[in-house]
Amino acid sequence: QVQLVESGGGLVQAGGSLRLSCAASGRSLRNNAMGWFRQPPGKEREFVAVIIWSGSSLYYADYADSVKGRFTISRDYAKNTVYLQMNSLKPEDTAAYYCAAGDLTRARRLEARVYDYWGQGTQVTVSS
Repeated sequence: QVQLVESGGGLVQAGGSLRLSCAASGRSLRNNAMGWFRQPPGKEREFVAVIIWSGSSLYYADYADSVKGRFTISRDYAKNTVYLQMNSLKPEDTAAYYCAAGDLTRARRLEARVYDYWGQGTQVTVSS
């Protein structure tokens, strides 16, 4: 059984930082990409960041325009864990953040439907 377990959410003041973690496990897990999506209150789920690899090497990382320069996605190959370092947080970053994993192409990285596995979500609240 594949599991994605997120941690690291919480309440932070604007300008602060948080680091989200997503640990993936499961014998049947076959993925070359892990990403983060978020769903603000009353809105649709949206892409945040993705990291795609080949073997143990990073191939590609991408970010939503709204988080570029503030968020950094990284991966610990040995632990099969992905991190999302979030700096200079803004109130508009408030959302439930979801980790996702899949075997996908770079061209489809923004599409939530191509990710096969999802975590339970972790809440990030940024106060002004």
